[in-house]
Parts: sequence; structure tokens; C-alpha cells
Amino acid sequence: MYFRLYSVIHTEDDLLEGRSTTLTSFSITRKGEGLKILKQHGVEYNNLAPKFKEKLAEPFLVKFPYLPEEQNAPMKLNSHNGQEFDVIVKGSLKVQVGNHVDVLHEGDSIFYNSLIPHGMIAVSEGGCEFHAVVLNPQSGSVSEEYPEAPYVVPKAVEKTETAATVADKFIESFYDENGVFNGIKFKNEDTFNFAFDCVDAIADKTPDKLAMMWVANDKTDRRFTFSDMKKYSAKTANYFESLGIKKGDTVMLVLKRHYQFWFCMLALHKIGAIAIPATNQLVEHDFDYRFKAARVKAIVCTADGDVSAEAEKAAANYPGMLKVLVGGVKEGWHDFNVEMERFSSHFNRTEKTPCGNDPMLMLFTSGTTGYPRIATHSYKYALGHYPTAKHWHNVNPNGLHFTISDTGWGKALWGKLYGQWLCEAAQFTYDFDRFHSEDILPMFAKYHITTFCPPPTMYRFFIKEDLSKYDLSSIEYATTAGEALNPEVFNQFKKATGLTIMEGFGQTETTLSIANFVGSTPKIGSMGKPSPLYDVVVLDPDGNECKTGDTGEICIRVKDGESPCGLFIGYYLDEEKTNEVWHDGYYHTGDQATMDEDGYLWYVGRIDDVIKSSGYRIGPVEMESVIMELPYVLECAITPVPDEVRGQIVKATVVLVKGKEGTDELKKEIQEYVKTHTAPYKYPRIVEFVTELPKTISGKVRRVEIRKNDMAKLNK
Repeated sequence: MYFRLYSVIHTEDDLLEGRSTTLTSFSITRKGEGLKILKQHGVEYNNLAPKFKEKLAEPFLVKFPYLPEEQNAPMKLNSHNGQEFDVIVKGSLKVQVGNHVDVLHEGDSIFYNSLIPHGMIAVSEGGCEFHAVVLNPQSGSVSEEYPEAPYVVPKAVEKTETAATVADKFIESFYDENGVFNGIKFKNEDTFNFAFDCVDAIADKTPDKLAMMWVANDKTDRRFTFSDMKKYSAKTANYFESLGIKKGDTVMLVLKRHYQFWFCMLALHKIGAIAIPATNQLVEHDFDYRFKAARVKAIVCTADGDVSAEAEKAAANYPGMLKVLVGGVKEGWHDFNVEMERFSSHFNRTEKTPCGNDPMLMLFTSGTTGYPRIATHSYKYALGHYPTAKHWHNVNPNGLHFTISDTGWGKALWGKLYGQWLCEAAQFTYDFDRFHSEDILPMFAKYHITTFCPPPTMYRFFIKEDLSKYDLSSIEYATTAGEALNPEVFNQFKKATGLTIMEGFGQTETTLSIANFVGSTPKIGSMGKPSPLYDVVVLDPDGNECKTGDTGEICIRVKDGESPCGLFIGYYLDEEKTNEVWHDGYYHTGDQATMDEDGYLWYVGRIDDVIKSSGYRIGPVEMESVIMELPYVLECAITPVPDEVRGQIVKATVVLVKGKEGTDELKKEIQEYVKTHTAPYKYPRIVEFVTELPKTISGKVRRVEIRKNDMAKLNK
């Protein structure tokens, strides 16, 4: 609709016919009546309430003639403030809203945001008639400020000729007419080994090319070339083999952001031993479960802090476990830094070198319906991260990419290893202990960081700083994932830097599966569109694809049992759990979303109530199990509570045994117990004592009711 016309309608009405809008109770317009306005090409508008005063909506009967010349021509689009509701009375109307095009027939209707560019033509030979109701009408144009404009034009990306990379032997990408990633094809993936085919191949081609700029906690820095990575990964592989580590063995790496993590990962890939990255925030309880579940043969651990002591206590239950310490000396542990240097810098590929479908990596999930599961990935997983870096992070082969993540989290593999190096781009690592905005912000200019991907929580901390004090001009592109991005954060960061934050989504079991890809137009608050790497659908509980706008589970369709590069191959030693999520031709993510009319996905929540706090994913069941260890706790439910800074914080709703009184001191005792018996970031910041938990008839706790009650309290 063309709302600027509407203001003219009222002016002409008053001047030419001497009438004024004076009716305030009701206004009846008989068939054939109304204020008729003829436009060019025979379009006719009839205002059906021209004399009603202070209308909240503007009603029209609109008649579009059928014009042959319009049928194959591009749609002419317009926009105005407000919303519009159109109902087809006669004939058929072709409508375009944004990028979505559909044909409406008699009885069909459409409701849309009029700010989004839209247009329409009659496609039935007799023309088309429809009622149009414009709600909250006012003249205006599209703005880039939220919430007035849900569409935001991203920072222009300069298209340059892409030089040949080592990835070209294995990957081919395809693009639409706007240059947006819309297809991918893999080749030779069954022979792919990331350490040899990517890192060593780049080292052979351009040995002095920067692979990683590493900055220590004390701000000293060190450059690592691809030649360095080839050399030290070979030495580490030879060293590990001397310790008895062989193909198929599981090796846990607890190395924070130490550069030795990259040596170890590549070495394990060369040997065929399975890497298990883990956070340094684990305590004895966590290690014990993980050692047993993954049948860990060796642990390579940082000497920083108390984590090696926690690991050692758990390892006492597993005689024969190899213990290797990085950055220190400790009785009963091998000294990585000293012993590794004694070995050869050559480690050659053989016919027995692992590749393709061989297991390469194990990642512990958050743990939602029980203790964390172990998602196992093959050597093809690394190839699945090429779109992550190339088409979402938009890494510059001559630039420097910075993803903020501890190496114990899957996000580190998304942004600090596989995809970036497949694109032959260097990555930046700052081995800090605690996050401080003022500590990190000066590094962008100092090291000329070009692409950036922190979790939303860190963006929240950044915008609380006076960003005008820092030179952020080197940043070409910004992305985020891990939790929902608040629109205010999006806009404040854009206002300060001019950068549009492009959201993405994926899981421990997948690579990037949904994203706002390079060159696409994002919608604030949306995860984006499905990656061409995966066949993503939204299913209802009966396994049918949901209608537009309906909430359903995000699932990945797997054709003929062939798993795409990047999708996990199953939960380690747990066929039952694997079959729970992988059945009927789909991998079921357990995450819920809606898909809009343009194919954008909007996150709703985790089916099994996972909590996302400060970038961490926290499973409630594991937390509940720890609290239930306390003798005076009868029942417990863990739920999230919204928090402006952390996104969500953990709440424990506790039922005590009879005779035990819930006091403030007891709340603190529970919090301290959790801090010392599992990773400290998981502890409940809120503890509430109740007489009973809400439950279903079958006895299952209704966490959704707890969340609903908490939201009601917050909204009072």
C-alpha cells in the first residue's frame, strides 16, 4: 500500500467537497460508496471510513486491474510505518513482502509489517479486489534503528578474487545471484586428515605464513607460523607415541588457551588418538565421571591453578592413566615442555594414518537429561567448519581472526582451529585468566584483528565501556553464537562501531547449522537461515514439518544414512542415547525454534531446559545430582532466570527434609557446596526453599511452571 497517498486523500476531501472527519461513534459505508481515489494504471482505492475522526486504522476497498506487462516484471516495492491486513474478495493477488512472494486467492488473507518493502499485482485476468486495513498509519520511511527497522543492512563486504587454498582439494562452495553462500560439495573427504592435509600442506606451500598470534596472560606474545605448527605437532606426536599413546586411545586435554593445545590436537590427529578437550574449571567429581565415561588413557593438563590436583585425585581411581603436565613440574607427572623437545620434528603420513570416518574427537555435551553425553566426531568434522569460517566469520586470509573461548569448549574448535586454517587465515589467542573488557579492547588496534566472534555476554560487557576510547577500526566483521543476542546490545555495538553482529547457531553435535551468512540481510534476534551444509527442518511432536510461525524442534534430515561432514557419528559407547536423538531419518537437536515466512529461524528454547549463562551451557540434571548429595535436600529443580548481564543465571528450587529450616545461611552452604563439587560457574545464584515441586501426573518435575512463576514475579 502507498500510505503517503492517504494524507492527500484527507486534504482533497476537505478542500473539494467541504467535508471534515467529524464522526466519532461509528461510520457505515454502503456497497459502492466510500471516498474513491483513482491512481495510474487503473488502480482504484475506496476509503471506507473517510469521515470518522481519529481513526486507529485506515480501511480500504482496493481494486487492481490485470496488466499483462506486470506479470513477468520485477515487483515495485514500497514501505510505510504501521501494519497492514489484506483480505482477498475477488480474483487473485501476487504479493511480495521482503524476499517472500506468494499468490493469494479469494478468502485468503495476509497480515504484515508495512515497514518491510512490499508490493502487489493482480494475477487473475479479471483483476483483483481486496480489503486493506492499515493499522497505526503514519507517513515515514525505513530506519536502521531498532525496533523501527527489523531489517538491517550489514556492513558492505568487499568482494575480492579468492586465491587457491588447501581446502580447494576437498571443498567447493556455491553462491546465489547476490553472492550469498547457498551450496557446498565435498570431494576426497574419505582421505582427509586435517593435520596433514591442511596444516602440513600450508607449511609446505608457505612455511612462514602466520598461523597464530599468541598472547600470554602477562601480555608477552609469540608468533607461530604454519611451519612451526608442523614442526611442533610432529615432535609432540613422536613424544606421545613414546609414552604408549596409539591410534584409538582417548586423551583428555585441559590446557586453557596455552599454545601447547594446538601442538597436542594436531599430534593426536596425526597419530589417530582421540582428543577430548575439557575446561580447567572441572573438579574431582567432574573428572571422575569423564575419565570413566570416555575410558580416558591419558590426560595432558595445565600446571596453572588447582586443576591438576583435582584431576590427580580422580585419576587415583584409574591406575595406569598417563599424566602429562604443561608448564610445571609435579611428582607422578611427565613434563611436557621439557620431554617433548627431545623428539624428532618429522612425523610422516602412512597407509595406516587415520582419515575420513575414523573417530577424531570427543566433546562432552552440557548434560540435560542426565550426565553429559560424549559426542564423537570423525575426521570429516573439520571440513564441516569450512562454512563456519569462510561464510559466517568471513575470515580474511591475510587478516587475524579472534574467537574468544577456552579450548575446553566446542566454540574453540569453531573459531580457533579448523575452519580458520582451512581458509589459511591466522587466528589470535589471548591466554587470559579472567575476562576484562578494558584488558582486551586495546588489542584490536595493537594486533590489527580483522574478524571477531565472542559470545553475546562479552558484547554486553563491551558496550558498557566507553568504546570511543578504543581504536576498533581494524575489525571488518563481527559474529556471535552461544545464546540469544539482545537487540539493545546489537544496536549499541553497531552505533559505536558501525558493525552488524551476525548471529549463528549450532551444537556440540554439529558445526554451524543456522546462520546469517556473509552478504545476507539479518533480522535482529533471528539465528538466520539454515546452512546449505545441512537439511534443516522444524518438526512438530508428530514428526511433521511445522507451518510457518509454529514452534517445533530443529532437526537435521539425513538422507540414506549418509551423515554430512560436521554431524557427529554418535554418542560414545551409548547406542541407546544415540538412537533417542537419531531416528526416522533425522537428527533431533532438542532445541526449539520457529521459522518465519522468509525462512529465518527464531530460537525458542531447549526442550530439556539447558541453561545458557555468560556463554556457558549448563545442564540442570547434573547440577541437581550434586545438590541432592546434601543429606538435608529432599528434592531439587534447576531452572534459568533472566539476567541482563549473563543472559540467564542458575536458580535452585529446593525441598528440604522434614525438620530442616531454610535459612540464608543454608542457601550459602548449598552454593558453596556446588562451587566445590562441580565447576564453579554452575553454582545457583538464586536458591529458593519450597514445600513441594510442581509435577506432572507421572511424577516428572514441571520446570516450565517454575520458570513461569519466576517470570510473573519479575514482571510485577
